Amino acid sequence: MPIDQHGDAILDGVSLRSLPKVSLHDHLDGGVRPATIIDLADAIGLEVPESDPDDLADWFAEKSDSGSLVEYLKTFDLTTAVMQTREGLTRVAREFVEDLAADGVIYGEVRWAPEQHLGRGLSLDEVVAAVQEGIEEGEDAAESRGHDIRVGQLITAMRHADRSLEIARLAVQWRNRGAVGFDIAGAEDGFPASNHRDAFDYLASEFFPVTVHAGEAAGLDSIRSALIDGRALRLGHGVRLAEDLEVVSRAGEEVLVQFGDLARWVRDREIPLELSPSSNLQTGAIERWGTTLEDHPFDLLYQLGFSVTVNVDNRTMSRTSLTRELALLAETFEYGLDDLEAFQLNAAAGAFLPVEEREELIDLIADGFDA
Repeated sequence: MPIDQHGDAILDGVSLRSLPKVSLHDHLDGGVRPATIIDLADAIGLEVPESDPDDLADWFAEKSDSGSLVEYLKTFDLTTAVMQTREGLTRVAREFVEDLAADGVIYGEVRWAPEQHLGRGLSLDEVVAAVQEGIEEGEDAAESRGHDIRVGQLITAMRHADRSLEIARLAVQWRNRGAVGFDIAGAEDGFPASNHRDAFDYLASEFFPVTVHAGEAAGLDSIRSALIDGRALRLGHGVRLAEDLEVVSRAGEEVLVQFGDLARWVRDREIPLELSPSSNLQTGAIERWGTTLEDHPFDLLYQLGFSVTVNVDNRTMSRTSLTRELALLAETFEYGLDDLEAFQLNAAAGAFLPVEEREELIDLIADGFDA
């Protein structure tokens, strides 16, 4: 399905970009406009690998397509470097929201790690305030263009560091002021959620929602730790949960699958999987099954009744959008509008919002797809 010059695609005569969407797994430092990186870098005297926005976009795409999460994460050294001032953080957050709105998103959650933005003297509280200011400016700008969008912060701790309890307390302090949940991110393999049990115990005592990166660069044990130690309500990626599924037989379109206990628990409890198809290819998360999108276990998980959601992970690194990810899936697996609506409804049901607001979101999605 071709993506036009405006980043749109047409399915059954409908513009995918115009459809209401929910974005659950989207990193702030992974969605910075290349032109903004160049501007902000110039303001602080930072050298960038390319001085033209298009060339810089090419650089990110090339460096990110490594098949390794560790190598993929190195590209963030550049984006985080220009996000160390109040002005830089606010601008990036504002443009982030504007780009979501332009892509048809009506509710989004943006995840980012405050501890990575203290290099120029700002405090943890100040960096969260700067991002929140940008989010609100972006929401207002979108509203002035006739698009209602709400974006909440997922305050994130780095899993290889030792500040998770401090960051968890920060997240709770910003509850009702913009923060809607907590996450741990970074190099997954070797850094299980159990390393941060104190933080997760605290968050549980405060009834604060948690999503955990798991099942991307590490397998079933990482997912198990996210659920048991992290009390995760969603799984960040979670694609390797498919390792707990055994295809016993195939007869035409009929597939007999045997579930492991972990996979059955996630499926039966409707724990959302924050799948990011393009990113999963770039980082090698699906290498057990292959190297192309048609090898991705997305469709298997969907057909088996898992609560699959579609996400971009990092728009700059993957040179993508939610519209593009939906178009790629529709083309690869021959999905129709009903399927794409199901993915949005799963995301709305899994959003870290009060149930009344989730129900309103579900109604907006249903109305938008019906229209």
